[in-house]
Amino acid sequence: MSAHPNRKRINLFGCPLDLMSLQDLLDDASRALAGEYRLRLEGLNVAKLVDARGDTQLMSALEEAERVHVDGAGIALGLRLLGISAPPRRAGIDLLGDLCALAEKTGASVYLLGARREVVELTAQYLRERYPALRIAGIRDGYFKAEEEANVAEAIRASGADILFVGMSSPRKEVLLQKHWPTLGVKIGMGVGGSFDVLSGKLPRAPRWVQVIGMEWFFRLILEPRRLLWRYVRTNGIYLTLLIHQKLKLSLARLAGARSET
Repeated sequence: MSAHPNRKRINLFGCPLDLMSLQDLLDDASRALAGEYRLRLEGLNVAKLVDARGDTQLMSALEEAERVHVDGAGIALGLRLLGISAPPRRAGIDLLGDLCALAEKTGASVYLLGARREVVELTAQYLRERYPALRIAGIRDGYFKAEEEANVAEAIRASGADILFVGMSSPRKEVLLQKHWPTLGVKIGMGVGGSFDVLSGKLPRAPRWVQVIGMEWFFRLILEPRRLLWRYVRTNGIYLTLLIHQKLKLSLARLAGARSET
């Protein structure tokens, strides 16, 4: 297998992040499906960035992933505030659709892992309707114990799937992909969080205009306040503090540079 092409990776508050366009990511995926290399895709949002700073296992999983794309609106906003040029973000649920379209075109098969049995079955049904030629090699709910992971990984390998979508929360999905990557057999592995809940129709997705203005997180908060309120307060507060601190550092550095030139 050839080496991975150069990635546009930066370090954002200690987290790896690849500043790659959607087309760059899909080109990578096409090459992976052609057998040039294997590809783990992870998306970065504010909560994951903050959690990874205090979780060495999650950080290690992100660092080892071949691609970490801009997923959350908060990450995209932070990059703009810091003056870092970056392509438009691509939410994980949308990238899942892009990869299913690519799989349909190339004849690649997918495996769905995660969520409740009913949810993953409805997700498979939705994808078959949305992408009629898509081959689904297998599905499995996400309710299994740690000691069952090896058997689950073997079932995925035995299915012959080319792409694995893991619909679990962080850090479980990242760590599972990292731990079992050598034995999964898939060409592409991607963590997709709660995407199955939306694709199955169990949870609504924010209207398009809400997505465009970067407030999809607030829409989710309204839907699940008990689960998400404290998480958002904590992670958004820490992230805002990091941004303000870094912005002040950059401003002071520019001011010092201007003074030295006079």
